[in-house]
Amino acid sequence: MAPTRFDIIAAGFTNDADTARSGLSSDDPTFRTSALRALARIGVVTSAELTAGLTDPDADVRRTAVQLSATHDDVDVTGLVDDPDVFVAEMAAWCIGERSSPTDDEVDALVRATTGHAEALVREAAAAALGSLGDPRGLDAIIAACSDKPAVRRRAVLALAPFDDPRVDEVLRAALSDRDWQVRQNAEDMLNPRG
Repeated sequence: MAPTRFDIIAAGFTNDADTARSGLSSDDPTFRTSALRALARIGVVTSAELTAGLTDPDADVRRTAVQLSATHDDVDVTGLVDDPDVFVAEMAAWCIGERSSPTDDEVDALVRATTGHAEALVREAAAAALGSLGDPRGLDAIIAACSDKPAVRRRAVLALAPFDDPRVDEVLRAALSDRDWQVRQNAEDMLNPRG
């Protein structure tokens, strides 16, 4: 008898990699998502399995594969920053920001997304990821994002934290008079950290 989705989920708590893996070949995308999560929970998901998940026709499977790839630097998620599903693209930006040593292509993808992605949610996530990395190549993109929509500006102001550059103080001082009160508050907190 074929395992149920519950069996696949439970396999992640009982170290049953075989049952968990059986879900990867299911026609049901919820089984494939559960299988990836179960395999990750027991620490046996492979880079090949994650890479296969990145090309899955189902957006939830792709998003799960991207999320789990944050600890697998050898899994290339760069192309997913341009995924047609905005939440997959957002997760790809986050994933790169979590990497211990991102590649040049990954940083370049974040820079492009921060300054040019059609979706504000992705621009916001990409700016935050660049700030998380603190890579000097991302500073110009983060500064540009400080003139974007309010949600993007809020994250971009915070993303300036790791950079020691005279332009940062200038941008933060300008943000003190932003139309959005949260942008102003973030700039104030950055310029005058409390306790």
